[in-house]
Amino acid sequence: MEILAPAGNLEKIKYALAYGADAVYAGSQSFSLRANADNLDSNDLLSAVNYCHSKGKKLFIPLNIYAHNKHIESIKVYIKLLNDIKVDAVIVSDLGIFDLVKNIAPEIPIHISTQANVTSYNTVKVFHRLGAKRIILARELTFSEIQEIRQKCPDIELEIFVHGAMCISYSGRCLISAYINNRSANRGECTHPCRWKYALVEESRPSEYFPIEEDSNGFYFMNSKDLCLINRLKEIYDAGINSVKIEGRMKSLYYISAVTRAYKQSLLEIMNNKSIDDYWINELSKISHRIYTEAFFDEFNTNYTQNYETAQYNREWQFVGTFINNQDSNHVYLVKSYGKITREETIELIFPDRHFDLEIANPILYDENMNEIDFTKPNTCFYIKVEKEVPDYGIIRKKLL
Repeated sequence: MEILAPAGNLEKIKYALAYGADAVYAGSQSFSLRANADNLDSNDLLSAVNYCHSKGKKLFIPLNIYAHNKHIESIKVYIKLLNDIKVDAVIVSDLGIFDLVKNIAPEIPIHISTQANVTSYNTVKVFHRLGAKRIILARELTFSEIQEIRQKCPDIELEIFVHGAMCISYSGRCLISAYINNRSANRGECTHPCRWKYALVEESRPSEYFPIEEDSNGFYFMNSKDLCLINRLKEIYDAGINSVKIEGRMKSLYYISAVTRAYKQSLLEIMNNKSIDDYWINELSKISHRIYTEAFFDEFNTNYTQNYETAQYNREWQFVGTFINNQDSNHVYLVKSYGKITREETIELIFPDRHFDLEIANPILYDENMNEIDFTKPNTCFYIKVEKEVPDYGIIRKKLL
């Protein structure tokens, strides 16, 4: 079973693969549903494809906007580019774009996006007849429905989301952002107004709020929890699902790395007939997240997916930095800083192999001129002394008070 990780840029692609992804999905600067992610330009796309293939991994490109007339000619040019650089698949939801890919680049495998709302085996069969290689099933399906689709459609690849943010609308087809901000979620520009704080008020009484189960924080009636199916991974594996997908192209390098590692290592334990180590389940609490839910896995009940009390993230740990170099005879390493740490704190170093995780109390820190310092500054570089050889792709985090 493939672990499919998100990646907004080339650096995140490298970390996702290092931390266990078998494939990554990354959008270009046009035509995917994450217009505000870092995304890849034409040169980055070629570099990303070459890098993934050099590691024996795959790169999938979302092409899943709902196209208007003005987009068609540009999309044709883009499809030709994707064909030339030999991406491993495109992810589409629009039948018109599906047809363009089939005619312009028939050798590129087509994956049907979750945005296409595939909720039945009959729809899977139709897309299969049209030439789709993989279906990314709608998130609104229960596991028993997924199992039935697998049984009735044995000859096509199936992919499901297992982790990350969810949308309050049906498979993400939402118009709230377009209505409020003139920025359409269906063209990659969602401003996430479903996460905002709302209360009802009568027009002639602007200072009086309508009392509908709200508190002083507001009433979060459109606020989804985050999906987390790590405890159901064995059932998914046993059902014959081909790929499990992590959401988060706009998330941090740390989020992508830590979540990918947790699911990959859990899958390896399942494949070795072991139970998932609690270590990996606990790891998912160390990334920024909303309250977790298994959503519709057992039954379609929206009460399982909504959090009516707060839109705040749970943040127990902070991403501090990444190692820029990993070769130093004195065990002093250069770090790119994303957050502040002090010499009085305890930090944790994580690597693609959990057995190299390190906890360091009172770290010895240096500025770029090798002067000892008491604290680091975000968006700079600093040196740290680690009494151990540091593997590639190291990440530093600290526990928040």
